Amino acid sequence: MKNTPNQEEFYSKLKSQLQDTAMWPNEYLYKFIVISSHTKITQVETIFDNMGAVIKTKESSNGKYTSVSVNVRMKNPDHVIEKYLEVTEKVEGVISL
Repeated sequence: MKNTPNQEEFYSKLKSQLQDTAMWPNEYLYKFIVISSHTKITQVETIFDNMGAVIKTKESSNGKYTSVSVNVRMKNPDHVIEKYLEVTEKVEGVISL
């Protein structure tokens, strides 16, 4: 998936904010929304496999969507952004918060 100008601007701003507000390496909390499907949830979990991530899921009240929270120690802001891009590339329909 190719980055649009809005995505590039978003990630550039995120990187700057992360550099200004934290000492790295540091814990980072990712939040994603996926359609409630074991396959989609597993795809997100697999991306953070073997990183010591704490992953929590919560289904929406109507059961259509699931939020996936991933708390993981990341080495720097670039690594944080790489994971966002990997998730959006590999998990169709994911929403990153």
